[in-house]
Amino acid sequence: MSNFKYDDFIFVLDIISRLVQVGEEFCGSKSEVLQDSIRKQSVNYFKNYHRTRLEELRMFLENETWELCPVKSSFSILQLHEFKFMAQSRSPTVSPSKQPALETEDLTLFEQYRNGGNPFEIQANNKDDETEDVLASNGYESDEQEKSAYQEYDSDSDVPEELKRDYVDEQTGDAPVKSVSRETLRSRKRSDYCLNKVNAPILTNTTLNVIRLVGKYMQMMNILKPIAFDVIHFMSQLFDYYMYAIYTFFGRNNTFESTGLGLSSSRLRTTLNRIQESLIDLDVSSDVAGTLTAVEERKEKVPMPHLSHLVVLTSSNSLYGLAERVVATESLVFLAEQFEFLQSHLDAVMPPAKKPFLQQFYSQTVSTASELRKPIYWIVAAKAIDYEQMLLLMANMKWDVKEIMSQHNIYVDSLLKEFEQFNKRMNEVSKRVRIPLPVSNILWEHCIRLANRTIVEGYANVKKCSNEGRALMQLDFQQFLMKLEKLTDIRPIPDKEFVETYIKAYYLTENDMERWIKEHREYSTKQLTNLVNVCLGSHINKKAKQKLLAAIDDLDRPKR
Repeated sequence: MSNFKYDDFIFVLDIISRLVQVGEEFCGSKSEVLQDSIRKQSVNYFKNYHRTRLEELRMFLENETWELCPVKSSFSILQLHEFKFMAQSRSPTVSPSKQPALETEDLTLFEQYRNGGNPFEIQANNKDDETEDVLASNGYESDEQEKSAYQEYDSDSDVPEELKRDYVDEQTGDAPVKSVSRETLRSRKRSDYCLNKVNAPILTNTTLNVIRLVGKYMQMMNILKPIAFDVIHFMSQLFDYYMYAIYTFFGRNNTFESTGLGLSSSRLRTTLNRIQESLIDLDVSSDVAGTLTAVEERKEKVPMPHLSHLVVLTSSNSLYGLAERVVATESLVFLAEQFEFLQSHLDAVMPPAKKPFLQQFYSQTVSTASELRKPIYWIVAAKAIDYEQMLLLMANMKWDVKEIMSQHNIYVDSLLKEFEQFNKRMNEVSKRVRIPLPVSNILWEHCIRLANRTIVEGYANVKKCSNEGRALMQLDFQQFLMKLEKLTDIRPIPDKEFVETYIKAYYLTENDMERWIKEHREYSTKQLTNLVNVCLGSHINKKAKQKLLAAIDDLDRPKR
């Protein structure tokens, strides 16, 4: 049966299901022997089918260049052939007006066809009616009235005048017409790097293939409900493998946790570890014969996918493959949204004893898909701005000045230029791919957080500092904040207090500083030690210094 085409298998299975229904209504027999045989044959067939599909998915992922699949902004999975069966069944997501009348539900099969018709012709007739109209062609929707979100767009002719203004009057609070809030306009203007107003889904051909597979799996489950758990388990593996591939291609980096920024939640790490242990065959090259159990376990696993060599993630001109990263990551988020849409359907057919599996899949895996954004976009943020150059510039600054300075240091201007360049490159990328607001926010948050952490590290490298020098640090940081707030709408500025608190700690007395050290574990040992050292001679003596350094040594300091 492994060579049986899937559509033919489903068709035959549906015919048998109707025959069983006829037999039960005609003579009261449930055909238990036949149904048990069909269930066993179906599970065996489906296991082989699923194994082949997983191998195909690996091939698709390894050949995927993470370009957009241009679907219409109105795209819904219910428009796909594979999900047409859902529109014909009474389901939680079908509106009541589209549901069959309750009277029809109570009619027997014989009563439904008393006046004519053939219940075995239903599928054949439906197949003739199947049409799909989900793809956008040549940058236009089918009615040619709405531009595709994927067409390169460099004209602002249809942008309202209020969006073209450089600012909104902060004094009067004048809001533009049409009752659009000032915050909304500012977000549209700067934070959401959209090509135009059409927010079409971001997905790839591979994403679409996975969604179609899910539809086919659900068809099988719809016809043969006793194997629902097996089918849902295999569906979860499709999602697991897709998610693991995105992580492997774009998010795996050993320096994540060393930053202390908590980029990966414990829940996400647990999920990725579970997928790796249960689904990924990491020992592909091994030919050593193991136990029968080990061989069977490996049959259930798939080799780890490898990113196509056509995908370049190392070029600064492309912001380190930001377009590809956006398409990949947001396609995963879109896939997760489709699984959430289907949750009530899956829950309805899942055996009660197996429902905890489904609940755990949604709470531990599907809901964590969007969490991959942080580690994936952090890699871009970590390279987009030259933080090391900023440290070098800060090291050349003089901080033991004897007078209050009115002019900020040049490293601030250099850093702001880096952010301006980052903003321009984000706009360039957005000509290829729409960058959704949550994505641009994460990128800006990462960059600002890394910049602020670098500023503190630069201050922690200072050997000599006066009260006036500390005031200069405050001046520099205020200048940076003032200019930065014109580039981004992110509020509050991430880690603003992290910098300000560190600068102000210089002025603390011995007792206050000891208490402060114990309360502020977010700073590294080096940063705290430097703070004590630069205070020596100004308002802290050698004895106090030794006491404070001992307090630092006594603390176990995991980073924030």
